[in-house]
Amino acid sequence: MPGLTIYTSNRLEILAEKLARIVSDPLPSLFSPEIIIVQSRGMERWVSMELARHNGICANCSFFFPNSFLQEIVRKIIPDLPEESPFAPGIMTFMIMRILPACLERPGFESLKSYLYDDINNLKLFQLSDKIADTFDQYLVFRPEMIFAWEDGRENHWQAQLWREISPGHEKMHRAWLRKTLLEKIRKQPDQIEYLPVRLSIFGISYLPPFHLQVLAELSRLVQVNLFFMNPCCAYWADIASDLEIKRIKKKYTRIGNIQDELHLEMGNRLLASLGALGKDFFSLISGLDCEIIETFEDQEGHDLLSSVKSDILYLKNREMVSGFSWPGPDSSIQIHSCHSPMREIEVLHDNLLAMFEEDPDLLPKDIIVMTPDIELYAPFIRAVFDAQADDTMRIPFSIADRSLRRESSVINGFLSILDFKESRFGTARVMALLEMPGIKEQFGLTEPDLSRLEHWIRDTGIRWGINAKNRLKLGLPGFPENTWQAGIERLLLGYAMPGNDCRLFAGILPYDNIEGGEVKILGKFMEFLEGLFTCIDTLERPQTLTEWHQTLIAILARFFKGNGDTEGEMQILRRILDDLSKKELQAGFNNKINLEVIRSYLKKHLERENLGSGAGFISGGVTFCSMLPMRSIPFKALCLIGMNNDAFPRDSQHLDFDLIAKNPQPGDRSRRNDDKYLFLEAIISANKKLYISYVGQSIQDNAPIPPSVMVSELLDYIEKGFGISGEDLVTQHRLQAFSPEYFKENNRRLFSYSKENFIAGSSIYDRQDPVPFIAGELSPPPMKWRNLDLDVLCAFFSNPAKFLLEKRLGIYLQDNAPVLKEKENFILSALEDYQMGQDLVAAKFSGSELQDLLPAHKSMGKLPPASVGDFIYSQISLDADAFVNRIENHIKGKPLNAFDVDLEIAGFNITGRLANAYEHGLVLYRYATLKTKDLLKCWIYHLVLCSLTDKNCPDQSCLITKNSVREFSPVNNSADILQYLLTLYWKGLSKTVHFFPESSFEYAEKLLTMNTSRLVATDFARQKWIGSEFARGEGEDRYFKLCFGKSNPIDEEFQKIAEGVFKPLLEYGSEIVRSYEQRDMSKETMV
Repeated sequence: MPGLTIYTSNRLEILAEKLARIVSDPLPSLFSPEIIIVQSRGMERWVSMELARHNGICANCSFFFPNSFLQEIVRKIIPDLPEESPFAPGIMTFMIMRILPACLERPGFESLKSYLYDDINNLKLFQLSDKIADTFDQYLVFRPEMIFAWEDGRENHWQAQLWREISPGHEKMHRAWLRKTLLEKIRKQPDQIEYLPVRLSIFGISYLPPFHLQVLAELSRLVQVNLFFMNPCCAYWADIASDLEIKRIKKKYTRIGNIQDELHLEMGNRLLASLGALGKDFFSLISGLDCEIIETFEDQEGHDLLSSVKSDILYLKNREMVSGFSWPGPDSSIQIHSCHSPMREIEVLHDNLLAMFEEDPDLLPKDIIVMTPDIELYAPFIRAVFDAQADDTMRIPFSIADRSLRRESSVINGFLSILDFKESRFGTARVMALLEMPGIKEQFGLTEPDLSRLEHWIRDTGIRWGINAKNRLKLGLPGFPENTWQAGIERLLLGYAMPGNDCRLFAGILPYDNIEGGEVKILGKFMEFLEGLFTCIDTLERPQTLTEWHQTLIAILARFFKGNGDTEGEMQILRRILDDLSKKELQAGFNNKINLEVIRSYLKKHLERENLGSGAGFISGGVTFCSMLPMRSIPFKALCLIGMNNDAFPRDSQHLDFDLIAKNPQPGDRSRRNDDKYLFLEAIISANKKLYISYVGQSIQDNAPIPPSVMVSELLDYIEKGFGISGEDLVTQHRLQAFSPEYFKENNRRLFSYSKENFIAGSSIYDRQDPVPFIAGELSPPPMKWRNLDLDVLCAFFSNPAKFLLEKRLGIYLQDNAPVLKEKENFILSALEDYQMGQDLVAAKFSGSELQDLLPAHKSMGKLPPASVGDFIYSQISLDADAFVNRIENHIKGKPLNAFDVDLEIAGFNITGRLANAYEHGLVLYRYATLKTKDLLKCWIYHLVLCSLTDKNCPDQSCLITKNSVREFSPVNNSADILQYLLTLYWKGLSKTVHFFPESSFEYAEKLLTMNTSRLVATDFARQKWIGSEFARGEGEDRYFKLCFGKSNPIDEEFQKIAEGVFKPLLEYGSEIVRSYEQRDMSKETMV
């Protein structure tokens, strides 16, 4: 039966039950769907579940949003309309872009002309047109009479002129005209209207503009229309005023005698008056409709704080007005938490949810909703905390709904990243980050090991940024070819085609031949990717029409992304948006060529509006996290609001200077700020048992207080005045760190934690106990294969026994083994790069090369700074290398000998290796750096092995040459015995930590054995070496030593014994013959 019925209640569950009863009454035709209009996908899902719960099933229900439903009705009543209205904001944007430039010389357009004067790439024109189109769309809904007046030529400001320019030929297609026509047909020609639903229901929508209400009211002449609205108050409250409104009105009438007493200003309930402005206006609108109103209000049972606040709102009373009332104190029904950061908010929330489950065994994760003004900000922290629980008893199932597709989709992010490359320097890290994106990597058939190999090649060939020299010039930078992709790729390709031959160039290119046969496929796939990327960027630089852009972008999508079960849906959405973009050329008559900046802005805006899926993540069985709108007014046992910060909620109503609605507001206009306030009021009403609120209320820098959202402050103020509970008693001030000992003290009901990890960390702080050593005892003995060792393995052990134990026995690697790709060319060389180049030049000099001839090769490697700076640095290193080689030659005596193969059996150990750089006088080792103890130990071990060989031609002396020292070792008769002692230490160090630290141990031995100091003094010197000072880093800061020994003092008796055992024979047979050498930069060399 036709008619308009409005159902109101303070509980949405009651309204859902009434809807279920209506829906249970079958429609005349089994094939007719039940039409239900909702405000969000979250509400759609909740209503579906409620209908199924009440009726046993929810089937053949069609859910619409208000606008989509009106479009459906209009198409049925007014035939022959285009597929999309030319006054849709997306189409209007391009119509305005086409027409506006020709209008800028007219009177009244001066401000627009001034704004657009420096618009080189049309981005400003697009953004301005987009804002104007959105504003015009609002006029069509909220100011239709103004639009009609413009079309009649009654106004002549720039907006009216522009509207008249874009509307000719389409006047009867915009929403204002369609609504007018629709209403006239319903009133005057109802018998000619077909295909209308028999019944439609509007459920849970907090606000409808007069535009929609009028259409629904007229439709009720023909069909049954049921409106279900949640009303927080059972009394008439349309005339109540907030504190601020009362003060403003009284101030206005201060000069008119005692008229203030005749104003009859009623506050009613303080919270309702302040937060309910939107609802007050809305209920004023519907009260004027010709309808039946059915009210069903129900006071929530309970005597807790939350129930009392809701009861006050329901009965329109202020509890502070009740004399003699007192409240026992705060309870857990309303919780407000002040934290230092969003991450801490989520950590605190997790602990409090666990507390809720413990307090109420009937509470399930699906009974909890967590809403925030900015779900994108909190989503990473939610996953970090809720996914990190290793203990199943701590794990809370959850889902994050309402996230933007742009934020979540790897395809969308990858696609937009390609478009952003137009202004890019093509840095190596950025290019590889693009290639690593899911979808792109698979499209080119690459795997994770392949990417690691590619990064190794990129580092080795010196690629940093820039496609080529021409690309750098285009960016306004010097056009040098070094460190570009072209230079590196040429090295890779030439290296595969021909073997590298030392530092010889071919056609000005240094071949890179470290590519094995099977790896050429990886290089080929990488070349295909780079060629596609560089070609794509060339295409993106050209202005194109919308149709041409559609073809270009579809081709990019097909070339770079491979669809699969996870990504095909995302690619379909992107194709749909690109198809819509192409259609706008014809729809808007816009055939201008536009730049990439406009297209990119258009895509980002539209992709931001797309969500991951219809209803994805809403009420999925776990705790639901979402933004504020999708689940508004839906009841939950526990409703949590996070991110209730002063600058985040309510949102400011930012109006454009030319927005005529904002300049002349009328009843029924939307206000973002009032909408958010009403949403907060709905949250209070919808929380059945628990209302949980958190915000960033303390500075993470200095702990200074930060005020919460003004609505949280109003709630606190209301509770303090009405219940006598101060904010200090109600707001829990949390600590900066989750492991603060305060969370683990007994009898603290406000600060607590369920985290075992945080308890352990907090206990260590509270008890101030030193941590347990990482390796407290001995490991199991190593396999016997460890007795067969290479000579360099033994040297590696004595350079850092703790590192050797952790890496070789336990597989623990504390150093970063994945160097970061560099995106900037060198301007100076680091200490390590200086050392490596110097060491290479010294070796080249010994092989007979002229160092100046090697400059082109080293520039081709990409290690030197470009241009004359690189030439200067190379010449400096060359001079030093020449001088160093001369110094080495001064200590070489006799002819060079062939390398000696090592195969020694000593005390059950088998040492193998090879001794090179041997001469008739002895073994010569050198290092283009200052002397380090590890170099001394290596030379000493080599010398001991040399002395243990039985070859009669083998020399029995050794020499170590560094930049600041020359040391010689004389023949050792008992070399095998000394090696046996070192091997015993090696074997011991494979099972436990040995107290041997090269620098500190040598410091102790040298002071004790060569300077005749006491053990106490020598130990003090060693301890200083271990601890370090403000001028020098201590050896104990080494991450491997630190892990194994922590804060303990390893400079003990064992340390002394091992130091003497290792270094006493070394100092006895070794002597320093030179301790000076002129260096270019000692400060850098000492770091190597």
